[in-house]
Amino acid sequence: MDNFLALRRSIERLLSIQCANYKEDYIKRRILSRMRLTGTRDFDEYHTLLLSSQKEQEQLRNTLTINVTKFSRDAEVFEIIRKEILPELMRRKNRIRIWSAGCATGEEPYTLALIAHDLTRLRPDVQVTILATDLDREALEKAKAGIYHEKSLENLEPGQVRRHFTLRKDGKYEVKSHLRERVRFQVHDLMSGRPISNFIDIILCRNVTIYFTETQKNDLPVMFHAALLHDGYYIMGKTEFLGREVEPLFVPYNSLQKIYRKGLRSSPGGAATGANRERTRTYPNRS
Repeated sequence: MDNFLALRRSIERLLSIQCANYKEDYIKRRILSRMRLTGTRDFDEYHTLLLSSQKEQEQLRNTLTINVTKFSRDAEVFEIIRKEILPELMRRKNRIRIWSAGCATGEEPYTLALIAHDLTRLRPDVQVTILATDLDREALEKAKAGIYHEKSLENLEPGQVRRHFTLRKDGKYEVKSHLRERVRFQVHDLMSGRPISNFIDIILCRNVTIYFTETQKNDLPVMFHAALLHDGYYIMGKTEFLGREVEPLFVPYNSLQKIYRKGLRSSPGGAATGANRERTRTYPNRS
């Protein structure tokens, strides 16, 4: 058996990461990075290390799922959420659910919580819940801790920092409890083909699909479409695109910022996506 293929199968078994859903060059680059750091000479030697070291398994998991982010990254997107999307939802409902898919170390969901907190001060009857998921367990632990360097907050206004963060003695900033209470963190693999929940109002999945194959890039919007409520919002990264096969599932809301609304078209494969059918739809494993 090819040495790389054997290593890849062990990664899938040990880390529950479906390598086939990533570009092979991406997987190899990340593994070679770990090989340089561990001093292993080839795939065979690194494979032996991986099988014997739980620590290295976690290190490789983190390397394969790494994300770089800041609070209010792509500020224009969050301005649209603050000025248009959330106010529109709040006018017609008092329970709003947002899914931050691929949340990394938590800057995105906490930014959403910050916006929701400020908007609901005038509408205390509205409950906004943020579901924040990632495959990287170490990143999620950092997100739950909610402690960040000053540089991560540089896109926020000084008043926002004062209201929502506590300056610690070590110079870092800690998220205040009123933001923590809005966010629920959970491990979730986007490649499983199953959403974290149904009846979602807004899904953000930004700058994640650059690591995926073309097939997986099409599978994700299908899953998100089924998980969204009628007229729910799907927000992508600015460099990401909907494939032709799945483009009819969504209606552009702001094309420049890659914000879409759920359309009424059936998802590929047949099932209609009206509210009643969403309640009974099952989600096959697409990995």
